[in-house]
Amino acid sequence: MGTEMSLHLRGPRVDSDPAVEPAVAAVFGHLRAADELFSTYRPDSQVGAIRRRELSPGDAHPWVTEVVALCEKARQRTGGYFDAWLPGGFDPSGLVKGWAAEGAATHLTRLHGFDHYLNAGGDVTGRVASRCPAWQVAVQDPQNTNAFLTILELRSGGVATSGSAERGKHIIDPHTGRHPGDLLAVTVTGPSLLWADVFATAAFARGGEDVERWVATHAPGYRVAALARAP
Repeated sequence: MGTEMSLHLRGPRVDSDPAVEPAVAAVFGHLRAADELFSTYRPDSQVGAIRRRELSPGDAHPWVTEVVALCEKARQRTGGYFDAWLPGGFDPSGLVKGWAAEGAATHLTRLHGFDHYLNAGGDVTGRVASRCPAWQVAVQDPQNTNAFLTILELRSGGVATSGSAERGKHIIDPHTGRHPGDLLAVTVTGPSLLWADVFATAAFARGGEDVERWVATHAPGYRVAALARAP
């Protein structure tokens, strides 16, 4: 998916529990399978075939069919500010990374008493099942890669950030066809990484001074922090 993924486990007997190794292997196997289907960088992916109009979404892998349906739901929930069908072809990247990470993390449910923290290119899905402290999630300053804007606590759910720091100007406002310019970054937290990722992307594309109110209205239960560009 053009990014790095890492998994942190916390619990008793991490090095000796026989269930740990196969669960971790299943997590990364799930992510590799998703990359093979959805990568916009791989010419042999099904997303690549859809973009070239060589494959109909209805004839694709069931995961692809599921993601296409979720992208349409995301378009409706965000008032069109998230749209995977932009000029240039189908690109579900703003949803599929969170979707894949959440799906991969389900393989860890067999590990009783373990906490997990799966980092998908800076977006995080995590759970604390023990009495241990919450995970600490640092939000990078897009203007200074050596600094953090804030550190969030995560016990269950997801944290997603959208902006131009890592991949440049890759987000487009679907209503105007232009790259948004008034925000540097948007971080959304909530019960699902998939929807945190969607609303972070949509909020960044939309921009505006009322971004926090907009997310709260369209995604109850999710919180947002936005960094505006200096005038």
